[in-house]
Amino acid sequence: MKRRDFIKFFGGALLSGTTSAYAFRFLTTSILSNSSRDNPLPARKWGMVIDLNKCQSDCTECLTACRFENNVGFHDDNRWDVHWIRKVKLENQIGATVKEKDIVLLCNQCEHPPCAQVCPVQATYKREDGIVIVDHHRCVGCRYCMIACPYNARFFNFKDTHEWVNKDRPKRSHGVAESCNLCAHRLDVGKQPACVEACQNSGAGAIYVGNLNDQYSQVSRLIQGNSVKRIREDLGTDPKVYYLGL
Repeated sequence: MKRRDFIKFFGGALLSGTTSAYAFRFLTTSILSNSSRDNPLPARKWGMVIDLNKCQSDCTECLTACRFENNVGFHDDNRWDVHWIRKVKLENQIGATVKEKDIVLLCNQCEHPPCAQVCPVQATYKREDGIVIVDHHRCVGCRYCMIACPYNARFFNFKDTHEWVNKDRPKRSHGVAESCNLCAHRLDVGKQPACVEACQNSGAGAIYVGNLNDQYSQVSRLIQGNSVKRIREDLGTDPKVYYLGL
């Protein structure tokens, strides 16, 4: 639904007395119907495995590669900086003991993404291959998706990017929400995401991306052969980012 059609629909709904329940059903149906947009690999289900045992706390190769590949906004100011992928400390409280763990955090590419469910204009949607996408041309900057994301993996772009490093990718525009999309443009042409490639080149080899529907893929074998964990599995979002050593 285009922004103009969205306003017309809900304006008409209010004037005609259409119930909000009907409007909600209409939006929900539309969101689900858009799950097939931009879907070149319908038989695949992309997922990620991050081996924290191999990840070095002082290494930032994956962060830098992501920023340069996607022209992610960096203004050297925490108020405006955008992070598609970052390193954070995760607290795990067991009884009276609180343990901290350095982890790589990014969009968890949920099977049931809350960000897409709350978006009023369908700017956020999930492709059939599992990748969650933000359509920046459709986004109205309401930031509902940022509130809904349980992983704090969405950021609002308050400023245009000053540096246009990768001329093959668009500049980041202000006024829209952003998050990691697993470098979908690279996966669609048979390349690995920028963070994965950089991690491999650094010698760490801590990040893997592959087809979860293929039991012989590297990510599937890592998940099947190890004790893996996901963040906030209890929420029912079915995240597709798995951790070793968490």
